[in-house]
Amino acid sequence: MTISVAEELIENKGVDQSRLAKRFVQSYVKAPNRGYGSGINELFNKFQGAKFENVKQLAREQFSGRGSFGNGAAMRVAPVPLFCVRSESELVEMVRTQAEITHSHKLGVNGAILQALAIHQSLHLNPMKPIDTQHFIEELMRKMKPIEQDNDDIDDGDPEPYNRQLTEITKLLDKGNPSEEAVVNSLGHSVCALYSVPTAIYCFLRSLSEIDGIATDNPFKRCLEYAISLGGDTDTIASMACAISGAFYGESIIPPSLLKHCEASEKITNLADSLSKVLQE
Repeated sequence: MTISVAEELIENKGVDQSRLAKRFVQSYVKAPNRGYGSGINELFNKFQGAKFENVKQLAREQFSGRGSFGNGAAMRVAPVPLFCVRSESELVEMVRTQAEITHSHKLGVNGAILQALAIHQSLHLNPMKPIDTQHFIEELMRKMKPIEQDNDDIDDGDPEPYNRQLTEITKLLDKGNPSEEAVVNSLGHSVCALYSVPTAIYCFLRSLSEIDGIATDNPFKRCLEYAISLGGDTDTIASMACAISGAFYGESIIPPSLLKHCEASEKITNLADSLSKVLQE
C-alpha cells in the first residue's frame, strides 16, 4: 500500500481518494494474503460494488460505524512527507485524505498524521548533529495540539491521547534504559495506531544511542532490532520506526546486507527517486 501511495503521488501529484482506493484494491487482489488488517476484504468488496464512489463514507461504516483506528494508514504514509517536504499544512491534509480511505476513526487518522510529522521533522534535521530528543517531542506535541482539538468522537475521555503518549515517551527517555516490559506497558505494541505509532517514534529516538543487548554500531539496524525486540505488531512498528530513521540518516545508512533481503527494493528506490524528481519540477 505504501507503493500505491507513492505511485499515486508521482503520477497525479496529489491524492484522489477514489483513484487511490482503486490502486489499493488492485494490489490486494494480486496478493490478498499479505497480512492486511481485519475488515479490509469486506471494505474492498464494498469499494468495488460502489464503483469506487464515496469510499470515505464506506470506510466510516466499518466497526459499527466507528471506523478503523488501526495503524495501517500510518504504516503506509512515508511517501507523503517526502512529497510534502516543503509544506507542513499540505502534508497534514494529504495524510488525512489518504488515511480516510481505510481508517476513518480519529485515532487512525491522527496516528497517520503523527507518523508523517515525525518523518517530516526528521527530513529537516542534520544527521551529522545530535538530535535534541526533548525538543523533537515538544515539536510533535505542538503540532498535534490543534489536530487533537477536534476529537469529539473519541469516547475514552482523553482529549489529547497522542500528546499523552508523547509525554510518556519523554518519561521513558529520561529513564535512560527502561526494560522492554516498561516500554510496552507505557506505550503499547498493538495494531491500534495509538499504541504503536508513539512506540515507533520512541524506537527511533531510543536507537540514536547504544542499547544494551543490541550489538551494532549502525543506528538504523539498531532501530530495527529494538523495534522487533518489543514484540507485538513488530512488522508495522519496525516499518514505521525505520521510516523515521531512514528519513533522518538517508539511504546510505541502510546496510546492503539488509537491503538485499527487502522485496522490490530496486523498485522502491526508483519510486523514491521519481518522487524527488517531481519535487524539482
